[in-house]
Amino acid sequence: MSNTPRMVVVGQFAGTHGVRGGFKLRSFTEQPADIAAYGPVATEDGRKLTIKLVRELKPGLFLCSAPEITTPEEGDAYKGALLHVARELLPPPDEDEFYLDDLIGMTAVTPEGEPAGQVKAVVNYGAGDLVELSQVPGRKGAVLLPFTKEAVPEIDLAGGQLTVILPEEDDELPPDDAV
Repeated sequence: MSNTPRMVVVGQFAGTHGVRGGFKLRSFTEQPADIAAYGPVATEDGRKLTIKLVRELKPGLFLCSAPEITTPEEGDAYKGALLHVARELLPPPDEDEFYLDDLIGMTAVTPEGEPAGQVKAVVNYGAGDLVELSQVPGRKGAVLLPFTKEAVPEIDLAGGQLTVILPEEDDELPPDDAV
């Protein structure tokens, strides 16, 4: 087992602001201002930022400073970077709650108990959370499911599996005159 702590994305560097190294930061935490409460955040390549919130620009978007960034040019190196903290620094979830990151690696099964792949990621492209399954028997590539009660009716964190309703495969294309 690796000694590397499991890292969780808590925000994203959203661009520089001003001439003194200020920057905008998008928070993904439940309470947006908590992003500065977990200590330094790290980029995927290991660079660290000690965030100080200056003010909220709009919900979830903050003007910030950090001693590691003193010029706009230094800030440009972080443009778009996802910011992580070690999973153990986050507060424990309430009963019947969990972090989406905790689903990654879980086994997916059908309601009948048949294998349905493994959770590769939980993503959100703007229209809601999606569960990305890999290694789905009989399917090529990844399968994306909306993270809803209808598509993911049961989650067993202790057992390391979730129940999913896989969409029907449309192997046939509609005839040309159907358009």
